[in-house]
Amino acid sequence: LTGLGPTFVKVGQALSTRPDLMPQQYLDELGELQDALPCFPDKVAFDVIEAELGRPLEQIYSSITPSPIAAASLGQVYKARKFDGTEVAVKVQRPGILKDLEVDLFLVRSGAMLVDRFVDSLNTSVTGLVDEFGSRVFQELNYIQEGLNCERFGDLYGDRPEVCVPGIEWDVSSRQVLTMDWVDGIKLSDQEAIAAQGLDILELVDIGIQCSLRQLLEAGFFHADPHPGNLLATPDGRLCFLDFGMMSETPVTARYAIINHVVHLVNRDYEAMARDYYALDFLDESVDVRPIVPALREFFDDVLTASVSELNFKTITNGLGAVLYQYPFNVPAYYALILRSLTVLEGLALFTNPNFKVLAKAYPYMAKRLLTDPSVQLRDALSELLFVDGSFQWQRLENLLTEGGKNSDFNANEVVKPVLALALEDSVDNTLRPLIEKETVRVVEALVLGSLIKGTKSAPTGLAALLDSVPASLRLTPRSLEDEEDILALRTRVLRVWGLLSSSSGFDPKALQPLLQIAQDAQAQQFGGRIVQAFGQRLAARGIMEALRNQTSSSSNTHA
Repeated sequence: LTGLGPTFVKVGQALSTRPDLMPQQYLDELGELQDALPCFPDKVAFDVIEAELGRPLEQIYSSITPSPIAAASLGQVYKARKFDGTEVAVKVQRPGILKDLEVDLFLVRSGAMLVDRFVDSLNTSVTGLVDEFGSRVFQELNYIQEGLNCERFGDLYGDRPEVCVPGIEWDVSSRQVLTMDWVDGIKLSDQEAIAAQGLDILELVDIGIQCSLRQLLEAGFFHADPHPGNLLATPDGRLCFLDFGMMSETPVTARYAIINHVVHLVNRDYEAMARDYYALDFLDESVDVRPIVPALREFFDDVLTASVSELNFKTITNGLGAVLYQYPFNVPAYYALILRSLTVLEGLALFTNPNFKVLAKAYPYMAKRLLTDPSVQLRDALSELLFVDGSFQWQRLENLLTEGGKNSDFNANEVVKPVLALALEDSVDNTLRPLIEKETVRVVEALVLGSLIKGTKSAPTGLAALLDSVPASLRLTPRSLEDEEDILALRTRVLRVWGLLSSSSGFDPKALQPLLQIAQDAQAQQFGGRIVQAFGQRLAARGIMEALRNQTSSSSNTHA
């Protein structure tokens, strides 16, 4: 493939991200393909610059390196200086590349048509893949579009102090010449040089992961070619993204479906995981997913012996790839690029730390989104995670708060809003409200009775004597509660969750002000009234049962 030229190198790289088309040993080998191709003559490059920008080279830049500092399949890069002193990188397109690509892609597409016609074992249209691939490659040839991509990327993600995005010098850029601000840095693949600068490769990879998650799951506009050569470590510890020719977008439905998929993985709900493939556009809705469920269960039951945060991403993608290869999946281009992006980042980290887990770094972001995102889709995902068979999972809430607190963007104040929205939403479809009300009553009961239990056991002698003076038939003593252990356990969990929330980054007691709506909002008043009423009923029922028990006990003693 390398000997056939840039088109076939690109084809091989694209195939390396398609587990639905290629078995694992081919994916591993194709993943080794690099863009390293011979440079074209410098005079030819300078002629291209002059022709594109319409003036002599010496009138464009005050200086430019006599030879390229980097080369790839579609072009090569020089370092230059503008007349105002700005240092810039100048990318020049390989001359004649357009005609070469047209001929090569015509040949590849002809072969793809034959494959589609005579090979029945593939679930994907190879011709369709070639067409999609071709459109992406031709987009890479338009440096104006690449410059616009760079600016959009900077607008969306360059607000983070740890992320660097170079600016575009539009006055000296064209369709075949792109000039951008020069960034001093070290390629992420040169880990020895990074260490010599006193920088931590794992911190840089973590920056890449967090930025990638924002790209994939928030704005949806993401860098589709984040190989180590396109990522620089700057001297001040920032991560700089380069080369914005190949970009992609995650559909809105897929962004939520990916997070839902993680929730279903945590729940080991393989039926729901299989149905997620409809929303992810892996499967047509006419396909019956039931035969896929046993394969998912067999694979994930093995890998889920560890917690989700301890899973190796490559292990999952390899194993899942084997499942995809066996069943009628069609992996969308955006998802294949996501896998490639995260696998590249994990591979860089594993070189330094064999125990590095990309999901351990990604899970805090997922937890933060689940706890704070007010969207209907993620509110449903949160409720699905926390309520299993009508029972509230306090351990999972603790885990979410613990993991979410590790995310630098986590704001504890925002956790209250989605919960309130679920509790107060007055609609026929809100099947969770009764469950939330029921759990809220249990929490109130645990806090009140649990505090009574704790207080009585540690009561001063005088107070204990006063309590003993209450008639036995009317006395509700903590020691007589049959579920005392459960009450104390729930109280402990609630207080632990409160401790996690109140100690989290950005927590402000004023965040609880929405709870004061109970005195103002009609729905909130109704919710509060139902809680008070239900708690009173439970307390009354406990009192009646205890009185009957004490009367029965007194009658037995009298009879004796």
